Amino acid sequence: MGVSADVLIREVIRPTLKYLDVCSSSAEALLLGSAACQSQLGEHPGLFQHFGLWQLSSEQHRALWDGFLAHDPDLASRIRGLASQHAFLENPDLELCVNLRYACAIAWMQVVRAARVPALNADLPSLAHTWCKVFAPTAEPRQFMRVMAGLPMTNLAA
Repeated sequence: MGVSADVLIREVIRPTLKYLDVCSSSAEALLLGSAACQSQLGEHPGLFQHFGLWQLSSEQHRALWDGFLAHDPDLASRIRGLASQHAFLENPDLELCVNLRYACAIAWMQVVRAARVPALNADLPSLAHTWCKVFAPTAEPRQFMRVMAGLPMTNLAA
């Protein structure tokens, strides 16, 4: 069972970005489009080989914590605050599947780590290139643009 684009924006992406002090419709669009491209918004979870809506691997998850968040304890603490208290310690990758706000924050941190944060007014081709660089290095930007064309974008923040 997937999640609708409207619900994902309103209940997951926007509040998570706000929690991280990011107010950007471009960031919202990038995360929404990335989830749609990576996992079809969770519509067919058995088809994919990695974790959650953003299809992050264990290796990416660990590398983000060990090579990026470990160097910023305040940010790491904020991100860890989104995770389940006990379940995270037992199986951190599972949080990417069952905790959408945590998964969203980790996906955004992948963007930040790659220094690919979109400009506040980034256009669709720029977002598509960012998606390729951060989430799908073997993909073509037109895939992102095609998926975005089919998503309702009216609820993105101004």
